[in-house]
Amino acid sequence: MSLQVENLEHNMAKLTIEATAEEFESSVQKAYQKQKSRISVPGFRKGKAPRAVLEKMYGKTIFYEDAANDLLPVVYFREVEEHNELEITSKPKIDIVQMESGKPFIFTAEVALQPSVELGKYKGLKCTAVDSVATDEEVEKEIEQQREINSRIVPVEDRPIADGDIATIDFKGMVDGEAFEGGEGTDYDLGIGTHSFIDNFEEQLIGKNIGDTPDINVTFPEDYHEKSLAGKAAVFHVTVKGIKTKEMPELDDDFASDVSEFETMDEYREDVRRRITERKEKEAKAQKEDELIKAIVEDSNMDIPDAMVETETDQLMENYRRNVMAQGLTMELYLRYINMPEARLRADMKEQALKNIQSRLVLKAIADKEGIEVSEEDMDAEMEKLAKQYHVNKDKVHEIMDDDEGKTMRQNIAIEKAADLVIAESVEEEPKKEE
Repeated sequence: MSLQVENLEHNMAKLTIEATAEEFESSVQKAYQKQKSRISVPGFRKGKAPRAVLEKMYGKTIFYEDAANDLLPVVYFREVEEHNELEITSKPKIDIVQMESGKPFIFTAEVALQPSVELGKYKGLKCTAVDSVATDEEVEKEIEQQREINSRIVPVEDRPIADGDIATIDFKGMVDGEAFEGGEGTDYDLGIGTHSFIDNFEEQLIGKNIGDTPDINVTFPEDYHEKSLAGKAAVFHVTVKGIKTKEMPELDDDFASDVSEFETMDEYREDVRRRITERKEKEAKAQKEDELIKAIVEDSNMDIPDAMVETETDQLMENYRRNVMAQGLTMELYLRYINMPEARLRADMKEQALKNIQSRLVLKAIADKEGIEVSEEDMDAEMEKLAKQYHVNKDKVHEIMDDDEGKTMRQNIAIEKAADLVIAESVEEEPKKEE
């Protein structure tokens, strides 16, 4: 086997790859063995006709397509692995040059190569300062959310409806004395103050008791989605059948021990503050990184081939499809649900793919220029993270990770270190205040 490289424009290359005549013959024989049981030939039991007979009846090339499909990927990946200095970054565009009995099997593969980067300035860049301190308001808001989660709904029998209650009602709406479609409900739980019904419907129920049958007068908005009702006055005949309210737990030490590993509210509150601060610090770092990398990309030069962008886009689309399927939906159904054509989604993904590539390229260039190294301790720490993420032993991660995955992990760690360097060397500026 052999491989020849012809460099093309825009970091593309044409690889001419050759397999021996013997290898091609072996693949043809393999295709014959696979297909012969499906072909009926008069005078022979099914699957027993010699290859020469089949080739005489259907042509010598009858098994060539299957042979090529079998041989081509094996030869391509073997050659690419042997010549890993090429740094191929796209799927190959294949064209078969020669496929004949007794001759070498030759094909070309047009691929994108890793572009070189002419780095711009990446040290001393300005970025917007981001406050990552947890405020008292944020802490109390998160604690209040936990109260909501741990609240319980209880019936009310000794008072009328109040704001914040849940009223169970029957209702029938009338416009000009006539009932209208969708205007009737039974045992409907309506949150008072949620503004889920039109106009001031909910407010008119405040003060009503179980068993009351008030008439609620409302006016549909002019831009109401049902045009026949838009701007119309309506009366709803309502029967109040029940009242419920949300009972919130007290903010005491019992609450803290119920919702956390801590025994007191003071300890729990401090843990909430710590977690919010960690989250805000992570968000602040990501925001700075995005801002700085965008500036570096704009000040750098690189010729990114379209094939590289298309390959990255394909990967993003595949990841998106898997996430959709994990929710129990098909891609087609999901796109119909969100009313988005697949072409538009792909266009959005292509834009993101280009940004991903640009970011990786400049950070890799920075890592190379700065001589950033990845130690075995760095690799072990990353494997430890994976082990915790997938709830397996770190040795298991070592066991299942192949050389290519290890190489990718090492590159990713170097890129992360380059990003950290850019942030560390940046200068924070307070955001401009609006006039």
